[in-house]
Amino acid sequence: MKESTDRVQRYLARYRLAPYIAIMVDRFTPLAFVKMHGAGNDFVVIDSRFRAGGAITAELARAIGDRHRGVGFDQLAELRASDSADMELDFWNADGTCAGACGNATRCVAARLMAELGRDSLRIRTARGLLHAEKRGAQVWVNMGAPILEWQGIPLAHAADLLHLPLPGDPVAVGMGNPHCIHFLPEVEGVALVTRGPEVEHDPLFPEATNVEFAALIGPDHLRLRVWERGTGITQACGSGACATAVAAHLRGLTGRRVTIAADGGVLEVDWREDGVWLTGPVAHVFDGSLSPEFLATAT
Repeated sequence: MKESTDRVQRYLARYRLAPYIAIMVDRFTPLAFVKMHGAGNDFVVIDSRFRAGGAITAELARAIGDRHRGVGFDQLAELRASDSADMELDFWNADGTCAGACGNATRCVAARLMAELGRDSLRIRTARGLLHAEKRGAQVWVNMGAPILEWQGIPLAHAADLLHLPLPGDPVAVGMGNPHCIHFLPEVEGVALVTRGPEVEHDPLFPEATNVEFAALIGPDHLRLRVWERGTGITQACGSGACATAVAAHLRGLTGRRVTIAADGGVLEVDWREDGVWLTGPVAHVFDGSLSPEFLATAT
């Protein structure tokens, strides 16, 4: 039997057919996923740690993200194997673009993997860099790294005062591995996110577009937050957006370095420490599922 298997492998290698066979197998094999959310910020999580080359393409991300014909998500998180960390995470927006950071998805995946491995801490490799997650009691905290506070790194199209951008509403720019434009208002319930969000997202000041936040101080170190996410739209919460908003609020002198943030979908906690901006909040496992071969064949 081994001799026969070896002959097949040599044949595939000789005629360079192995990649094509792998693609064919993938097309006719269901793709497992997990649906999770953190404070209403919902995710599809796909584990590709044991899949060579990963599973997700821009076309497939868009298809899965369709809430009518797919599964639907704010972001998709794909786990990948890593030689320098416990795992690697790639993030996709619902429009098929890549996201450099996603705080709530990172928390959700970290909580699930900690339970799976029986661990209280993890190292997670992302486009943002090497992030650290740790369990403190019932909460999972993730260090989202130091905020980016220089215009080239956010990035902006040109130099500007980050605490007072030359845009309507006098917003603040902060980078958290993705760009954020934060507006501080007396109240945010009446903000027309569906119009203001895309206007700011695609402003020429942001060559890679931007996430857009509207925040109001509702108590000492307590902010109300509403979010328009780049490449996705209105979301009930945003982890990296909460981190950026807490940083901006402290720099504006509105809060201390530890802030409670009430988003549309729940409450997040942000603690800006010397070693980075830490984030925690609720985590929910909704269901497990699989994408059918028929769906995968039409989505790739």
